[in-house]
Amino acid sequence: MSKLEDFLSEADEKEIVEAIQVAESKTSGEIRVHIEQNCESDVYEHALEVFHYLKMDNTAQRNGVLIYIAVENKSFVICGDQGINNIVGADFWNSTRDKIAAQFKSKNFKQGIIDGVMESGKSLSKHFPWQHNDTNELDNTISKS
Repeated sequence: MSKLEDFLSEADEKEIVEAIQVAESKTSGEIRVHIEQNCESDVYEHALEVFHYLKMDNTAQRNGVLIYIAVENKSFVICGDQGINNIVGADFWNSTRDKIAAQFKSKNFKQGIIDGVMESGKSLSKHFPWQHNDTNELDNTISKS
């Protein structure tokens, strides 16, 4: 894939943002997707830097989840904030990872991201259910760099 813009179409991105909104409607958790063309350092460490840059560690319940994708590296990372990591086990991350990986292997990138978002939302809703006074603390758009 030569350009970051070729990874997802505008319509694909709109569907992903809609999936984020649906997933977040059932949880106080926050889900973001960040896509980069290439990662020249350790992908996991860089995803943590992006997590901080996007202020995902500033939510009230520390329950943000980032799906980070490095297109040329053919890598992705799912990372969560302290509030999540203190509660959930490895199955939380593994089930989300597996949903994404299954679609990515077939080059169904949009569907992989949507599946990951929905799985994250489902898992978050068990530990951080939506409350009447919840506000959307983070932007739902896909960030890129």
